Amino acid sequence: MNDGRPVLFYDSGLGGLTVLREARYLLPYERLLYVADDAAFPIGRWPESKLLERLVQLFQTLIADHDPKAVVIACNTAFTLAGEILRKAHPQVPFVGTVPAIKPAAERTASGLISVLATPGTVRRAYTRSLIESFAAQCHVRLVGSEKLAELAEQYLRGEDVRDEALAGEIRDCFLERDGRRTDIIVLACTHYPFLANRFRKIAPWPVDWLDPAEAIARQLVRVLEPDMADTLSGQADRAIFTSNPDSASLQRLLAGFGLSLSVR
Repeated sequence: MNDGRPVLFYDSGLGGLTVLREARYLLPYERLLYVADDAAFPIGRWPESKLLERLVQLFQTLIADHDPKAVVIACNTAFTLAGEILRKAHPQVPFVGTVPAIKPAAERTASGLISVLATPGTVRRAYTRSLIESFAAQCHVRLVGSEKLAELAEQYLRGEDVRDEALAGEIRDCFLERDGRRTDIIVLACTHYPFLANRFRKIAPWPVDWLDPAEAIARQLVRVLEPDMADTLSGQADRAIFTSNPDSASLQRLLAGFGLSLSVR
């Protein structure tokens, strides 16, 4: 059975495609709708009050227009700021959020030195520090806020040249040596960053575990949908909507690689 209602994925740009890709493997019959608020990108630089206002208004429109069966906020910055407010505003819709994977990092580390590579907004958030206090108090956790990395990931995805030197400058502060120990896990706390993980591995000063939460988010989505999971195809195409309303052949080709067609108003 498939009632045709989509699962809605939200991000500020292309990063949430890392989560959508994992969800597609686990949920082959669901109709997917990807929403990129690229008109506001990068949202990590927005004042919190202005960003919260924008997110509340945007989701009022999205939920009214598309009646999603579930929403995945595939963006650490957006969910750590607005997740609970959106859940209270739309109790009829299950929300699956994205938070820095600090708990699994603390469980896996051997050295006790963890870095969280994030946007400045996620680094500032009290939610992030609460996760550290709750799950990684026994570890040394370094928060590294990158001003440029999400934009570099977007450029890389679009086929533009991104130099190793630019990436190295953004991840350098993640690597710490202390008392003969080294950072051994780096949490990728922005869904854009996994697209650059192979580049990070090549330029890192030593090997670390780059922790990508996309698969865990997709598994949580499966658990949320389990009572209402589609078991037949809807016959409707999976779509992507961008708030800047671009009409770009290169973007259409990129999205086609994720099984999405670009909707242009």
